[in-house]
Amino acid sequence: MFNRSFWRQFDYLLFGTVLILCVFSVAMIQSAIAGNEDIADSVNKQLIFVIGGIVVMFVVAFVDYRYLASLTSIMYIFSFLLLMGIFIIGSALYGSARWFDTGVILIQPSELVKIIMIVILADYFAKTQNQPKNLFWIAKSFIMTAGIVVWILLQPNLSMSIVIFVIWFSLLWYGGLPTKYLIIFGIVGLVVGIIGFNYLEPYQQERILTFAFPDPNARHGNEFNVEQAKISIGSGGLFGQGYGHGTQVQLRFLKVRHTDFIFSAISEEFGFVGTLVIIALLLFVVIRCFRIGQSSSDMFGALIAYGVGTLLFFQMAVNIGVNLNVIPVTGLTLPFVSYGGSSMISLMLAIGFVQSVSAHRHTT
Repeated sequence: MFNRSFWRQFDYLLFGTVLILCVFSVAMIQSAIAGNEDIADSVNKQLIFVIGGIVVMFVVAFVDYRYLASLTSIMYIFSFLLLMGIFIIGSALYGSARWFDTGVILIQPSELVKIIMIVILADYFAKTQNQPKNLFWIAKSFIMTAGIVVWILLQPNLSMSIVIFVIWFSLLWYGGLPTKYLIIFGIVGLVVGIIGFNYLEPYQQERILTFAFPDPNARHGNEFNVEQAKISIGSGGLFGQGYGHGTQVQLRFLKVRHTDFIFSAISEEFGFVGTLVIIALLLFVVIRCFRIGQSSSDMFGALIAYGVGTLLFFQMAVNIGVNLNVIPVTGLTLPFVSYGGSSMISLMLAIGFVQSVSAHRHTT
């Protein structure tokens, strides 16, 4: 486990890039919350999350990922019970019951479950790679996924539900989905979207409607937040106003600037060039995940790496899209940069899985 082969195959470029993003996260949160006593401990907490995440990553990376294939049934039951527990002892905040309140930090189980689902679905598609790619094959994986997602929808947490379905579809595609089914998926997705709108929570409907029909004079809510985010991005110019000197950030016009809208805070303080650097680093992490998937010695490892890469790209694209006001507001974080313990630990767990695929790809 601790032999030279492991360290030769360990992806130092992937780890180094993630570490840079994590260090930047702590620094950026320090700037974003300056003068806000209510969340002054966020910097120290994020530093602890980063250190804890690194430990988790190395522990997982040391273990041969192939052992996970025998644990997927247990992992599925664990995920199911974890999400069920939310409705028994969970805490409701911001209109949703998504967290376990430990008294010190809030734990969001769905963040962990989305990583577990990558492993579970990767195992399913790897074990069925030689089976006919028909509707039964698709339906079985969909039911498996929906059995978990339904409990996340009930919290309600639409954005995380979409993330898990994106993971499902991406692994379905990597697993050999025939192109003839794409039209069916497109039609079903359109119908479900139209009908499902009526069953969304009022605040979820409001996010979509305010995105489609914005009020530029809004002084509160999502419209105001997005307008301030756009102002922050525009005021950053080419090179930014400087670390700790962003007017929208420091004067607190930009809300949730250390979580959902941290990209806008980065844009204001580091400008267009600074945001390009962060995007480039995130894309590099995604590319390394895909490259490790390509070099994997088996389908299971490849699908794990592809799933993690897809997850990171999707979250990055959605978070940036929200900040740029090209998609409705969601609660998805900017990977490795936004504040959040559950998000940081879960993503580092995912990187640990990818590192395990890389480090054990030549072992049997």
